[in-house]
Amino acid sequence: MQIRLFGSDLELDDARIGADSASVREQLREYETGRRDRFDLEIDYPGTFTGTVMRAMERIPYGETRTYGELAADLETAPVAVGQACGRNPVPVLVPCHRVVGADSLTGYAGGLDLKRALLEHEGASILTSR
Repeated sequence: MQIRLFGSDLELDDARIGADSASVREQLREYETGRRDRFDLEIDYPGTFTGTVMRAMERIPYGETRTYGELAADLETAPVAVGQACGRNPVPVLVPCHRVVGADSLTGYAGGLDLKRALLEHEGASILTSR
């Protein structure tokens, strides 16, 4: 499912979302307008390391960030493995991989760094500037 959020296009794997596209789009509109800070959607997590990282990302509160290193320490793995799993997140925004940042920069995001920055600013999260 193609979505547009904060002026950027993003692809979501709707096969991983237990709701119809109209419900998903409505919740995303509510998020974008500030009327929602959590999604009430059933997500089908992969039964792989990516799914483990996705569950950890989902626990990051709205308006907060964690570094790849912090998640890696929690999961007893390497930061690069966490970064790769974040990049494989099939439902970005719904599972907030935008809340995972580098120790000294925002780093990559499937929708681009402008969208990642917009999402974090929207949530009031502290934003690091890239070198």
